[in-house]
Amino acid sequence: MNMKNVLLPVFYLPPVSWFSVFLDPENEIVFEQFENFPKQTYRNRSNIYGANGQLSLIIPIHHNGKRELRDIEISYREDWMNLHWKSIKTAYQSSPYFEYYEDKFRKIFNTKEKYLLDFNIKGLEVLQQILKTEKAYSLNEEYIKNPEAINYREKFSAKSPSEFAMEEYYQTFSDKLGFLKDLSVLDLICNKGPESLTYIKNIKQLY
Repeated sequence: MNMKNVLLPVFYLPPVSWFSVFLDPENEIVFEQFENFPKQTYRNRSNIYGANGQLSLIIPIHHNGKRELRDIEISYREDWMNLHWKSIKTAYQSSPYFEYYEDKFRKIFNTKEKYLLDFNIKGLEVLQQILKTEKAYSLNEEYIKNPEAINYREKFSAKSPSEFAMEEYYQTFSDKLGFLKDLSVLDLICNKGPESLTYIKNIKQLY
């Protein structure tokens, strides 16, 4: 198998499409930690399916004057961890698998990490446990504007439609509001459970 080096941004409870790139067996994953922190991206936001449609959970940032992602600190002035957990619970408590994974999900919100990067990686470890995957990754050592690796730093937009093709699956509120594509992988796990990994592996990139 020819391995491809892939440079991936580190996201908060990443969208399903991100996992399709991360878990591709041909991809050797390097996480970007030196980029200037871009606002309004999945680095500090995650989309779930609430009773009124798509709901964005946003981690507040403590503005310390630093720009590199690895130095970005989380603000705890508001109790956002509790709010995010309550939102997830309200959104998914009636989904087929939420109860089954609830204790593991809860772990993501149990410890206050100082840095956003550490929090996101800790969340990823929990998600890998749930998906029963052990994908290895490394962190890059410097910022390279035009890397030789396949660059996914700008690939996943929180503001425009997903560039990935994926089949519809049943979602808790889809009877009322239709299928919402490419939400956080939490949505997939709560609705498809053990079938989530197979679903992720079948996703195709459109562009």
